[in-house]
Amino acid sequence: MVNLETNKNAAERAQIALGRAEFTVAAHRLEQLPPDAGVEVACAGRSNAGKSSALNALSGRKDLARVSKTPGRTQQLVVFVLDPERRLVDLPGYGYAAVPLDLRAYWGQLLQRYFDGRGALRGLLMAVDVRRGIGEYDRIMLTLAQERGLPAHVLLTKSDKLGRGAAAKALQEARAALEREFPDARAQLFSASASTGVDEARGVLAEWLGL
Repeated sequence: MVNLETNKNAAERAQIALGRAEFTVAAHRLEQLPPDAGVEVACAGRSNAGKSSALNALSGRKDLARVSKTPGRTQQLVVFVLDPERRLVDLPGYGYAAVPLDLRAYWGQLLQRYFDGRGALRGLLMAVDVRRGIGEYDRIMLTLAQERGLPAHVLLTKSDKLGRGAAAKALQEARAALEREFPDARAQLFSASASTGVDEARGVLAEWLGL
């Protein structure tokens, strides 16, 4: 009971903090990011995996992250400031074939430098469409976090699109894959539209951000 109450309180604190988040900058270069102080969490996901919808659900707002039906909309490092010491950094969506090769290469170099050198980074929150499973580009992101020694938390988004049994199987398979390849990563079912797993994910953010 104590743990459940603690998790509930952490989720509530995270919702309040995320609800105050404000867009600060869309950075094309690392030099455009806020000073490397305090703590921040990186948010990643394949194009059209539901990352923006997840951020909006976690904040309890409809307008924090821009939701688009066009894949590859996020093309910068988009920074949301919760308070002077805490931030979310929304990373470019990946895996979208229509993005020019030279731009994809630039993003790859930028993200490598970001993970290698950003001292404030505390964890990776990653959106994965539960119907697709953890793919090649997701593994690249998880590898960046693992090489830095950072925890990762995978939101298996759009879980309302599957029946209960199929969703449970997908979760089991994702957790087994992570245990084999990325032991510091965890996974949960998530649905922005059905509010599935929102408090669980907020609790993770509360821990990482020191709320």
